[in-house]
Amino acid sequence: MPASTREAVRTAVLADSDTRWKWGALTARRISPASAEPAGFVLRGRATPTARQLAETGVPTTAPREVTGAEFLRAVRDAEARGEGYDVVVLALVGGTVRAVLQGLADLGLARRPVVVTGYVGVVYEKLTDGLLLRHGADVVLANSRHDAERFRAVYEGVGAGAGSVVEAALPFLGGAPHTPEAGRDTLVFAAQPSVPATRAERAYVLRRLIGHARLHPGREVLLKLRSKPGEHTTHLEEYPFQKLVRELDPPDNFSLVYGHMGEVLDRTDLLVTVSSTAALEALHRRIPTAILTDLGVREVLGNHHFVGSGLLASFDRLDKGLVPTPDEHWLARQGVASDGSYEAAFDAARDRVAALLALPALPPITPYYTTETAPGYLPGILARHRLDTTAPERRESGLRRVVREAARGAYRHGVQRVAPVIRRLGEL
Repeated sequence: MPASTREAVRTAVLADSDTRWKWGALTARRISPASAEPAGFVLRGRATPTARQLAETGVPTTAPREVTGAEFLRAVRDAEARGEGYDVVVLALVGGTVRAVLQGLADLGLARRPVVVTGYVGVVYEKLTDGLLLRHGADVVLANSRHDAERFRAVYEGVGAGAGSVVEAALPFLGGAPHTPEAGRDTLVFAAQPSVPATRAERAYVLRRLIGHARLHPGREVLLKLRSKPGEHTTHLEEYPFQKLVRELDPPDNFSLVYGHMGEVLDRTDLLVTVSSTAALEALHRRIPTAILTDLGVREVLGNHHFVGSGLLASFDRLDKGLVPTPDEHWLARQGVASDGSYEAAFDAARDRVAALLALPALPPITPYYTTETAPGYLPGILARHRLDTTAPERRESGLRRVVREAARGAYRHGVQRVAPVIRRLGEL
């Protein structure tokens, strides 16, 4: 029966890292605020979050269950068999894994499949076309801003695929009180990223400049906000953790490393500095002065090219001299940070689309965009050639494992090395 005839919407969230769990769980609440608490799942793999990392996301919910991709699909199938099928599934995953799970959901043969929602956890600055086509087939592809929504639709329409799934929204974790200076407080926070910059030399340079800034401004507290502790993993590999690099230096007392929920750190921030972290958007939402670092260049690989035209680009030399960047208001209005107070309405369109889909007597089949046989290296084409046998539960599961195995092999064979390990881990083959 349509979910609209029931009192509560049943939602499941599948994530593959701490930040994507944060995005997925909060997105589930934004798009279905009257639903029961989402059932949480995290994929078992390199980036599986620890209890500490989950706690630092600030999402007050039951700890998610750790699963493989096959176990998640079995949970979806079993929930329907009990008469408790999920109405909405939020996929907070990298593109290749979204594609594999979409294929698995399509081949489960459910009497009524769930509405599938996906999107991006932050700034989309690389592999835009690749990532979007891997996500095609989801019912809702959330864009975090007007800027992203226009780009997403242009990609889908440009390849002849439907763009009706693209819905403009915002990052679901924006919030907190507007910035208010306090007498006697002067705090600069650098929001670190696991793989930006990537090299040891560049990361050591950033660290030296932060420590140098602290020495130049002894009355200012300089905090290096870290994502993970040594041994913990995030979406991106961190080859050269700042915690290790700082051991080679002698920072002053007004410099320190900090962990914790980003929102709580922003509560005491007077200037947020980063290369391209999503923390910049959180700070801009709260009107906290923000600087995007240019010392390593303005390059796509760094992601700071996204901020061209923002008025926020700055070097350490200028920050050392006291620069406080002023954002361009036109740029801000297109970035989904809702610094004008419009955030409460940011998810209205997404809620309306999900509600309309739930009210349908039956949902349309999942129909992802496939490339032609002339371009067999593209992953959906590989998956399309390995359909699941849905005649029996045990065959469905073995079929999924076959899809994952063959997709991984095909991805390597056709040069999609980036996605192959992700899909292979999905089934733990």
